Amino acid sequence: MLTVIGEALVDEVVSDTAPRRSHPGGSPLNVAVGVARMGRPVQFVGRFGSDTYGAMIAEHLRSNSVLTAFEADELPTSVATAVLDPAGGARYTFDLEWTLPGLDLPALLDGTTMLHTGSIASMLSPGAGHVLHAVERARPGCTITYDPNCRPTIITDVSYAREQAEKFVALGDVVKASDEDLRWLYPDEPVEESARRWLAAGPSIVVVTRGSKGPWAVAASGECEVAAPAVTVVDTVGAGDSFMSALLVGLMDRELDGGARRSDLARVSVTELRELISFAARAAAVTVSRAGANPPYRREVL
Repeated sequence: MLTVIGEALVDEVVSDTAPRRSHPGGSPLNVAVGVARMGRPVQFVGRFGSDTYGAMIAEHLRSNSVLTAFEADELPTSVATAVLDPAGGARYTFDLEWTLPGLDLPALLDGTTMLHTGSIASMLSPGAGHVLHAVERARPGCTITYDPNCRPTIITDVSYAREQAEKFVALGDVVKASDEDLRWLYPDEPVEESARRWLAAGPSIVVVTRGSKGPWAVAASGECEVAAPAVTVVDTVGAGDSFMSALLVGLMDRELDGGARRSDLARVSVTELRELISFAARAAAVTVSRAGANPPYRREVL
């Protein structure tokens, strides 16, 4: 089973060409929903409030068969406002609370073969410290996956963000980052070189998403890239999360999840790597072809 630790929030999507709309979101929550829609068991560990937005999140998780670890609390549900540009790209601002009260790690990790985290959850205190501890505790028995999904409007100190990201990269088995993430974290070098350095720090696979250029990936066996499928873009909200979900599902389909399979994962071939990122790119393409963070079902990923 996959366990996802991270933030849940509501995306308020604003554009000049369409009415304002609200969608449950948050990068980790989107990943959990994406994995569940592809038929894999997943639990979500994150907080949300007992307000209207929190009820929206709880129903979204329930209706997508995602297990939840926490009940709603008395803090406000976090909100992200996504302002769309004419091409459908999203610029975010946030009003959020990130805490993880009462983590019962033995119970949460029972049956978990893969643990995913990232985004705000890995950067913003006080919750980020709890997440790091959970990853350290889980690593012997679980495949660790990580997506920094940097939010410079929240974590403005790039040195701090770089330090936090590198802690999780060193513990990770599979790391995905966008080219925008890597340019912000390491502005003085090509994104591929940054990814190669991350690979040398410990992971078995590092993937870089590059929007319309398609993803690029590196493993011990070599490097590869695939073209992004040609689609009409409605917006890019949740595209990276759908990519991450499909990447995780591809690994689980190949039975490469679990601490006991770490050596097998480290030997992944370039052919397998290309297949993994191609499947993930097709999933992301479905998401950008429709509004909001709406990950595909397996049957939709051709």
